[in-house]
Amino acid sequence: MPLSADNPRSATPQDHLDAVKKLLAKQRLVEDLVHRQASDDGTRKAAIVESLVHKQNLAELQKRLDGLHPADVAFILEGLPLADRLVVWGLVRSERDGEILLEVSDAVRDTLLADMDSAEIVAAARNLDADEIADLVPDLPEEVVQDIIEAQDVDERARLQSALSYPEGSVGALMDFEVVSIREDVTCEVALRYLRRFDELPAQTDSLFVVDRDDHLKGILPLKRLLVSDPDIEVATLTDRDVASFSPDSDAEEAAKAFERYGLVSAPVVSADGRVIARLTIDAVLDFVRERQESQELAKVGLREEEDLFSSVWQSARNRGPWLALNLCTAFVASRVVGAFEGSIEKLAALAALMPIVAGIGGNSGNQTSTLIVRALAFDQVSAANARRLFAKEVGIGALNGALWGSVLGIVAWGLYHNAALGAVMALAMLLNLVVASLAGLFIPLAMERFGRDPAIGSSVFLTFVTDSMGFFIFLGLATVFLL
Repeated sequence: MPLSADNPRSATPQDHLDAVKKLLAKQRLVEDLVHRQASDDGTRKAAIVESLVHKQNLAELQKRLDGLHPADVAFILEGLPLADRLVVWGLVRSERDGEILLEVSDAVRDTLLADMDSAEIVAAARNLDADEIADLVPDLPEEVVQDIIEAQDVDERARLQSALSYPEGSVGALMDFEVVSIREDVTCEVALRYLRRFDELPAQTDSLFVVDRDDHLKGILPLKRLLVSDPDIEVATLTDRDVASFSPDSDAEEAAKAFERYGLVSAPVVSADGRVIARLTIDAVLDFVRERQESQELAKVGLREEEDLFSSVWQSARNRGPWLALNLCTAFVASRVVGAFEGSIEKLAALAALMPIVAGIGGNSGNQTSTLIVRALAFDQVSAANARRLFAKEVGIGALNGALWGSVLGIVAWGLYHNAALGAVMALAMLLNLVVASLAGLFIPLAMERFGRDPAIGSSVFLTFVTDSMGFFIFLGLATVFLL
C-alpha cells in the first residue's frame, strides 16, 4: 500500500517501517557515493555536497516521522537494528519523546533511555501526566526520578507520588486523574454549561461521575443521556446508582474482567471513605491485558520482556540460558527412563520407532487440558465444589481418546511389524498415557496456582516432562513385561 502524504494514518505501521528502512538505505547509499567522490578528488566542494545530502536525507526522514502517530513511531523503532534505531530516535522532536517512550516495548525503551541524558529525560517527562510518568519510573535511575518529581508543580507532584505508591498489577498503578465530576443537586443545563468550560473532555469520557459536596460517589450520568434530557431536570433524577467502582488497591486483573463483563469504557476509582480520587479507563485496561498476555507468551518459552529483537548474541543467550537449563534437566531425566530399558530396545528395535508416538500424543493431549484449566483459573471458574467433576471429566476424556486412538495405533503397529502383541501393547500404552496426560494437564496448573506461581508460565515444561517420562516408562515397561 503506498503511503499517503496527506493522511499518513491511511497506511499500516509496516508500511511506515518499510518507508523508513528505504530512506535509511537511500541515505547510506547516496552518502557512500558522495563520500567516495570526496575521497577521490579531496575538494572542499565535495565535502559540502556530502554535508548537504546528509542534511537533506535527515530532513526528509524527520518530516516523515513528524506526521506519524506516536504508536507508529514506536513500531518503527522496535523494527530497526540498534544503530538505525538511534538515528531515527535522534530525529524525533523532543516534545514527542515522552509519549513515544510510553508506546515502545520495555527492551527498546531501555536502549532509547540509555541514549538520553538526565536533562532530556526530565524534559520528556514534563509533557506527560502523572499516571504516564509512573509507567516510565521503573525503567529510570533513582536520581532521575527524583529530578522528575521535583520538576512537577504541587498538584502534579502529589498525584505522581500517589501513583507511585501503588504496586504493579493494582488499579492504582493504572488509574489516571483526569476526572470530570458533577454535583447531583444541579440541573442538566448547569452540567452542560460546566462541560463547555473544557477545551475538550478527557479521552474515554463516556459519563460524568456524580458526587456530593464532599466528593463522595453517588453514581454516574452517561453523556448520551445528559445530551438528550430536559435541561431543567436535576442530575440526581438521571443518575445510575448501580456503579462499578474500584479501590486503588484492587487487583488490575479483576478490574479487567469487570470491564469485559460490563462493557465499561471508564469507571471511578474511590478511596476507602468513598471519595472519587481518579478513574480507570478502557485504554489503560487494554494496555494492561496486552502487556500481561505478551509477558506470558514470552515466559512460556523462557523469554523475558527485557530481550530486544536486535540485542547482542551474548545478551540473548544469557536471557534464554536458564530456561534451556531447566529443559535440559527434564530431558535428562526422560532420557534416563529410556536408558533403563536399553536391553528391551536392543531386543526389539520397533520399540525405538514407536515410543516417540506415545509420548508425543500424550503431550498434545495434556496441553489441551492444561490450556483449558489455565483459562478457567484466569476466569475463576475452578473451585473446590467442581474439582471432583473436572477430575472425572478429564479421566473420561483421556480414557475415551486413549481407547479410540490407541486402537488405531495398535492396528497400525500390527500392520507394520506383523506382531499382534506389539499392537496390543501400543494400544494399552496409549490409553494409559492419555489418562496420565489428562491428569497432569489438570493438576500441574492447579498446583502452581496453589503455590502462588503463574500457571500460564511454567506448566508446559513440567507437563512435557511428565508426559515424556511416563509415556516412555509405560510403553517400554509394558513391552518388557509382555513382549520379552
